[in-house]
Amino acid sequence: MSYVIRSVRADEWAAAKELRLAALRDPVAHLAFLETYEEAAARPDSFWQERTAGAAEGADAAQQIIAEGPDGQWVGTLTVLVEEPGTTDWAGFPVERKQGHVVGVFVRPEERGSGLTEVLFDAALEWAWGRGLERVRLIVHEENGRAQRFYRRAGFVPSGLTVPLGDAGELELEFVLERSSAGVPFSDR
Repeated sequence: MSYVIRSVRADEWAAAKELRLAALRDPVAHLAFLETYEEAAARPDSFWQERTAGAAEGADAAQQIIAEGPDGQWVGTLTVLVEEPGTTDWAGFPVERKQGHVVGVFVRPEERGSGLTEVLFDAALEWAWGRGLERVRLIVHEENGRAQRFYRRAGFVPSGLTVPLGDAGELELEFVLERSSAGVPFSDR
């Protein structure tokens, strides 16, 4: 695999925007993301600049990790948000311990099945554990079976917490990986 796995740099907001818009055009984007392509495309450049800087190399509260192909094109990404105890998460639930929240997982369709998602998760978990986080979690739509299968292979397990999604009666499921139970990285299997 000839990808460079690294954190974004603050000045790379245009590439971060392009990859996010590509993710929102994916056929399962409605199951994976809480915004639409139209909403994201309408945001001003200042939004993308601020968002990228907040998760860039050296940031403490979040980290966006990308996979860069041999031609320089970004082909995959995910972001880890740090959630502090005593705060409330995006869904209104209290955060009880220092944890990471993986969001924005996307790999371009032509790169899927290459092992790239595993490498991105290894990098994300390494970053999270290096920050002293006690666990890492993610939220996945109840109908996104492909993502749920991957997360289970990565060692994440359902916590039992469900988050109602809009008025349609749909649910999102929380999956967690405790630091104490984090297994061998994909790259070492």
